[in-house]
Amino acid sequence: MTVRLIPLAPLMLAAAPLAAQDHSAHGDHSAHQQQPEEEPQAEDHSQHQQAPKPFVLPDMTQPQAMDHSAHTVGDVPAGPPPAEAFEGPQHAADRIFGEETMAEARAENHATHGDMKTGMLMVERLEARLGEGEDGYIWDMQGWYGGDIDKFVLKSEGEGEFGGGIEDAEVQALWGHAIGPFFDLQAGVRLDLEPETRSHLVLGVQGLAPYMWHVDGALFLSDRGDVTARIEGEYDQKITQSLIVQPRIELELAAQDIPERGIGAGITKIEPGLRLCYEIAREFAPYIGVEYEAKLGDTADIAKAAGEDPDGLKFLLGLRAWF
Repeated sequence: MTVRLIPLAPLMLAAAPLAAQDHSAHGDHSAHQQQPEEEPQAEDHSQHQQAPKPFVLPDMTQPQAMDHSAHTVGDVPAGPPPAEAFEGPQHAADRIFGEETMAEARAENHATHGDMKTGMLMVERLEARLGEGEDGYIWDMQGWYGGDIDKFVLKSEGEGEFGGGIEDAEVQALWGHAIGPFFDLQAGVRLDLEPETRSHLVLGVQGLAPYMWHVDGALFLSDRGDVTARIEGEYDQKITQSLIVQPRIELELAAQDIPERGIGAGITKIEPGLRLCYEIAREFAPYIGVEYEAKLGDTADIAKAAGEDPDGLKFLLGLRAWF
């Protein structure tokens, strides 16, 4: 029996220290079940660094209560400037640079800020018109000189036949006044040179309409009491920087019959056309085109009674230029 216990001796010696451990502090399991639960103690975070809060943009759509207590702004002055503000010279720089030098500088500054005078001569149409039995030519040009607000405008247009005389010719002298960023009001006189001399008062507008249409419209009151009107519109459509397609239309009206001119009351004539321009330079553009010309209403009846064709298609070869 003793021999059998000898191999177990080492295990018993190793278990002896474990059995010698003091478990008095633990108590039995029943004591653990009867003890009340301890309340959680507030942890001390004094040694911990607080995590940074995320940055949030303020809502600018809502009024913000701003603290201006740190600003020291005095009372805002009210009323006209005090008399002391006018005690000095009107142009203090005159004492340093001289009155004459500063007067020239002020005049130049005024001239270069809206008081400049410029001018231009524009040849809108200078063209040959080839049609059935009626080969002719026309011109349509205008020039102006002045400033941004007021300017003098000179217009001239007419037509004739090759190998024949001038059929129609007129000159207009107008005062142009800007009534908006894109339109001028024009008023003045018109003098017809052919087919007979006749003068008119003119009132019209000229400018750039929506969708980039160049518009020129006018009412005419002749010295014989005749009232007529003319409306022109054209649009430049760029295909390339040099190649331009230009649709154009012209409409003429009369308030009464003018038998000596072969004109009846109402819409008297319409001329829609299309031109293809090539700008060799911005100031110089030859073109080709086609245009349909038709007399309408009573004017067409007068032309038929006189043995004339009231409408026809014409091929155009012309030049547009400005200086």
